[in-house]
Amino acid sequence: MIPRIDHIGIAVHSIDESSKLYEQLGLEIEEIEEVPQEGVRVALIVCGESRIELLEPTTEDSPVRKFLDRRGPGLHHLCLASDALAADDRRLRENGYQLLREKPTRGAGGCWVQFVHPKSTGGVLLELSQPAGEEPAE
Repeated sequence: MIPRIDHIGIAVHSIDESSKLYEQLGLEIEEIEEVPQEGVRVALIVCGESRIELLEPTTEDSPVRKFLDRRGPGLHHLCLASDALAADDRRLRENGYQLLREKPTRGAGGCWVQFVHPKSTGGVLLELSQPAGEEPAE
């Protein structure tokens, strides 16, 4: 089940530069973390019950670097919180949706994540995320 929007991911060239806007709005960076397997640095900004995730590439072959090269800074993905990621993964596959990974993997904060290809979602990269302390449940 999907109880809420977890975060909105925004591709940026520089977390330091991009975070200034959110700070002017009274929002603060909760933490900055590097996710080496994705080639990004991630800044998490709490906004009510959701978060904004600024994604800064750290490698030349990072998917976020490729996104920035093609489209420039902007909305990268929408993430929905899942309380049963394995079941959501299975249901989407069974119904013909194209997922980007063979199975859920670890993402920022140690969360379990899966991505749904934009071709299956009307053009939006959709991430599903389940908290770190829980194995992806059926």
